[in-house]
Amino acid sequence: MHLHILGIGGTFMAGLALLARQLGHRVSGSDRNLYPPMSTQLGDAGIPVREGYDPDHLRPRPDLVVVGNVMTRGLPIVEALLDSDLPYTSGPQWLAEHVLPGRHTLAVAGTHGKTTTASMLAWILEAAGCQPGFLIGGIARDFQVSARRGEGRAFVLEADEYDTAFFDKRAKFVHYRPRTLVLNNLEFDHADIYPDLAAIQRQFHHLVRTVPNNALIVSNGAEAALEAVLAQGCWTPVVRFLAHGDWQVETLADGGEFFHQGRSLGRLHWHLSGRHNLHNALAALLAATHLGVAPATALAALGRFQGVQRRQEVRGTVNGITVLDDFAHHPTAIHHTLAGLRERAAGRLIAVLEPRSNTMRLGVLQDPLRAALRLADSVVLHRPASLAWDPAAVLAAHPDATVCDSVEGCVMAACQRAHPGDLMVVMSNGGFGGIHQRLLDRLAACSP
Repeated sequence: MHLHILGIGGTFMAGLALLARQLGHRVSGSDRNLYPPMSTQLGDAGIPVREGYDPDHLRPRPDLVVVGNVMTRGLPIVEALLDSDLPYTSGPQWLAEHVLPGRHTLAVAGTHGKTTTASMLAWILEAAGCQPGFLIGGIARDFQVSARRGEGRAFVLEADEYDTAFFDKRAKFVHYRPRTLVLNNLEFDHADIYPDLAAIQRQFHHLVRTVPNNALIVSNGAEAALEAVLAQGCWTPVVRFLAHGDWQVETLADGGEFFHQGRSLGRLHWHLSGRHNLHNALAALLAATHLGVAPATALAALGRFQGVQRRQEVRGTVNGITVLDDFAHHPTAIHHTLAGLRERAAGRLIAVLEPRSNTMRLGVLQDPLRAALRLADSVVLHRPASLAWDPAAVLAAHPDATVCDSVEGCVMAACQRAHPGDLMVVMSNGGFGGIHQRLLDRLAACSP
C-alpha cells in the first residue's frame, strides 16, 4: 500500500512514517520548513518528502492519505484531497488501527517531559529484554530513531493532548487505549486550541475513561491538576509517585536515590541534570514495574541512558564556551532546563530563546516566562514577526537581556556576552534558523 503523509516532518508523523515503512508500506510525504533531526531521519530511511503542499503531491495517486494536525482547511493539497475520492485518516487513528492492536501500550502523557520519560521507559524495557516498539516525539541516543515496530508485545507511546486533525478535534491520546498510563504533570498549554486548564483536564479525563480496570495508571501525586482529573472519575488502579505516593526520589550530587514505602531501591548515578529528570526517571521506573521489570534492572538501565537529542544536547564547545540545544517551549520547561543547568554551570548561563510554539507566540504565559528567565545571567530573545506581545516589556527588569529581530542579531548578541566557562543554551521547538552551528562558527571566528 502507498501511504502519503501530509505534515510528515512533525515529530509524530515522521515516526509514523518509519512505522509504516517497517510494516512494508510504500511511504511518501509533504511538508515545509523541515529541519533536523526529523528531516535527517526521513532522509536516512529513504522516504521521499516533497516541499510544500501542492495538490500535485497526490500524484501518482496514493492508496491512503494520512493527515497531520498541522494541516488546515484552505491549504491547496487539503482542498484537493477533499474534492477527490481519496481515502484519508489521521495519524493517531492509523496508529490505533495498524500498529497498536494486540500490543501492551504504555502511554506517557503530561505537559512536560513526555519525550524524555517515554525514551527512558523504552530504554528500560529494552535493557530488560522486552524488545519494545515505540513512537516518541524525539530521538533517543540509545536508539537513534524516534520509532520502531519492535518484536515484543510492549509498545511505548508519547501521548500528546494536542488535537488530532482538522476533521477530528479530539486529543490525539484518546485513540491509544493504553494498558499502562503515565500522567506526569499538567499545566495550561496549547492556548491556540484550549481556552483554559479545565478544557485540557477534560481531555485528560477522556483519556482516563479509555483505560481498562485491569490496567494501571501511574500518576504524579504532587500535581493538583492531575488529582482533579482523577477525581472526575477513575475505574483503574492508580499508583502515585512523589507527594502522597509510595514512590519517592531524593536528589544526590550526581543522580538520586529511589524509595518505595520508605525502603531504598538503590541509587542512580548519571550525567543528566535537574530534579525534573529524576521525576521523569521515577515515573518510567514505576511504569516498567507494571511489566514485571525489577527496580534494580530499571536503575541500572537508567544509569546508562544517553538522553534525547535536543534535550540539553551539547552541540559543541569553542574556546571553553559550550553551546547546548534544548526543546524547551513552555515557561515551566524553560525553568526546569535553566535550573538544571545552573547546578552544573561553572561560569555564566546564557539563554537564547525563540518563542515559537503557538502558546508562546500568543503571549498568555508572560509572567511565568519572566520568572523563568531570571535564572539565566544573560538572555537573548528572538522576536519573530508573528509574535503577539512585546518581549522587551517582559525582559525589562532583567539585568542583562536583549531582543533581536533576526537570527543573525541573536548570534552576535549571544557571542558578545560569552566568556570561557559559560554555558549557552538555545531553547526552541523549531530549527531556529540553524542558529546552533552559526553560534559555534561565530565563536570560532572570534577566537584570539
